[in-house]
Amino acid sequence: MIHAANKTETPARQPASRTGLLYEQTDSSAVICNLCSHRCYVPDGHEGICRVRVNRSGVLQTLVYDRLIAAHADPVEKKPLFHFLPGTSAFSIATVGCNFHCRYCQNWEISQLPRLHGGSVPGERFTPKDIVALAVEAGCTSLAYTYTEPTIFFELAFDTAILAAEAGLKNIFVTNGYMTAETLRMIQPYLHAANIDLKSFDDKHHRRMSGAKLQPVLDSIVLAKELGIWLEVTTLVVPGHNDSDQELRQIARFLKRVDPDIPWHLSAFFPAYKMMEVEPTDRESLLRAWQIGKEAGLPYVYCGNIPGLQEDTICYRCNTKLIERVGYTVVSNRLDQGRCPFCHAAIPRVWHSANSNTVVPATIN
Repeated sequence: MIHAANKTETPARQPASRTGLLYEQTDSSAVICNLCSHRCYVPDGHEGICRVRVNRSGVLQTLVYDRLIAAHADPVEKKPLFHFLPGTSAFSIATVGCNFHCRYCQNWEISQLPRLHGGSVPGERFTPKDIVALAVEAGCTSLAYTYTEPTIFFELAFDTAILAAEAGLKNIFVTNGYMTAETLRMIQPYLHAANIDLKSFDDKHHRRMSGAKLQPVLDSIVLAKELGIWLEVTTLVVPGHNDSDQELRQIARFLKRVDPDIPWHLSAFFPAYKMMEVEPTDRESLLRAWQIGKEAGLPYVYCGNIPGLQEDTICYRCNTKLIERVGYTVVSNRLDQGRCPFCHAAIPRVWHSANSNTVVPATIN
C-alpha cells in the first residue's frame, strides 16, 4: 500500500512513459533486454520474464516507470541493513513485477501480480522528483528500492537515484542480485548500499525455487564489493531446502572469501505463497546457522524474523555490545564515529554520527 499524499491512479496497461535502458535490437524486430541475467529475447509485442518490459515495434519500453505499488518510510534495519546508517529511516518504493518467481515469496501479491493477472500493471503515479520530495518530507536519510526486484523498474530507480543523491540522500537496492554487470556498473555512481538475497549455494535448488541460475547472483556479490558499494547479504533459512550444515557452510565460506566484513543476515522462514506446507524455521536451526557463520570466520552474523536472537552488533576485538537492537528498532548505539568507544576498533562501514548528519566510513585496522 502506498502511504503518501497526492496520489493519482494510473490505469493498467497505459502506454509506457519511458524507453528502456540497456537493451539491443536484433536483425528482426525482436530485442534483447540486458538489465538482468535472464537476458530475455523479446519478440515484437511480447514481454520479458518480469512481465513489465515490453517490445513495441523494436523498442523496449518499461510499463512501470511512474507506477508505484508501494511507498512509505521504513527503518533501514528492515532492509535489512545493520551497518549502514543505523537508526535512520529509508523511504521505500516498489512497482509490481519480478524477474524471479520464488515459491516462498513474502511479497508475491505484488511481485507476481502481472504474471498471475494476465499482465495487469497497476500503480499510482509518481515521478522521480515526487519520490525524492516525499522522502525528504518524511525525514528519511536514504531511499530504498525494495519489496520487489529493483532491476525490473531500473529506469525509475536510476532517474530517482540521481535526484536523490543530488538532494543528499543515500540510495539502497534490496535485490535478488540477478542484475547484469552492465546494470550494476551503470547504477554504481549513485548506489551507496545493497542487500543481496543469496537464497542457496546449490544451482539446482536455486533454479527450482526461483527460476534463475545461482552464478549471476554470486557474480553480483563479488562485483558490488569491487565497485565499493556497501554490501550486506541475506539468506532465508528454509527447513529441508537450504538449511543443511554443508550448504550454510558453503555460503559462509564464500562470503568470507569475498570479504569477511560482509554482514550476513540469517532470516527465519514462515510459510508463504506456494510453500504453505513447510514448517517455520525454529530458533535452534537459526542459531545453528549463526554458529556456522561465526565458525567460518564472519564477525558480523545476524538472526532475523525471530526476536531476541543475535540482533546486536558486537565489537570484533573486545566483544563490547555496540548497537543493541530489538527487531528493527535500535535501542542503543555506543559507536563513536564508527569506532568502539573502549578499544577504538573501527567497525565497518557507514555509520550515522550522533552529533551530525555526517556519514563516517570505517574499515577494520
